[in-house]
Amino acid sequence: MADQQKIPTFSHEKIETNNFLMILLIVLVVSVGGLVEIVPLFFQRSTTEPVTGLKPYTALQLAGRDVYIREGCYNCHSQMVRPFRAETLRYGHYSVAGEFVYDHPFQWGSKRTGPDLHRVGGRYSDEWHRVHLINPRDVVPESNMPAYPWLATSPLNPAEMAPKMKALRTLGVPYTDEDIAGAAEAVKGKTELDAVVAYLQSLGIHVK
Repeated sequence: MADQQKIPTFSHEKIETNNFLMILLIVLVVSVGGLVEIVPLFFQRSTTEPVTGLKPYTALQLAGRDVYIREGCYNCHSQMVRPFRAETLRYGHYSVAGEFVYDHPFQWGSKRTGPDLHRVGGRYSDEWHRVHLINPRDVVPESNMPAYPWLATSPLNPAEMAPKMKALRTLGVPYTDEDIAGAAEAVKGKTELDAVVAYLQSLGIHVK
């Protein structure tokens, strides 16, 4: 009919030649896709509840984690063992979200410059880790990891621990008043090297 109104339609040409419309539609699609994938995770017990036996980091382990992040160790070492046969044969059980509910932020990633560290806890002795951090070539001759000798002479600051643990408690980490009150004493006289070793030895020990 001559007087029939034409219904506007979106064509590929119209979308591809209109930058604003293209950006708007991309943002819309990505937003919807992200919500569909992410929102359900907040309601799954497997991603929000700790695995059996998981405990918050001790004061010494927490201090070591901070040093680990400060020194950029996560730039080369992933803590996300993937459910691929080659990786699980080498590292053990793949990572699960319930192991990281007390990590803020968690240290998952996809970088593969260095070995995955998620299952490193208990794999080597404390002394091995100390030597490895001070001079990696002493235990792994082909290693290209930098040395961190200053950790052995850098003391921890006991006064920093209680405020950190209080902040984490507000995020849901179940630290008790006793944990916080004893945090300073727990790291007194310890070095950053002691702390990093304690942190590394805590990784991946709850799921075998």
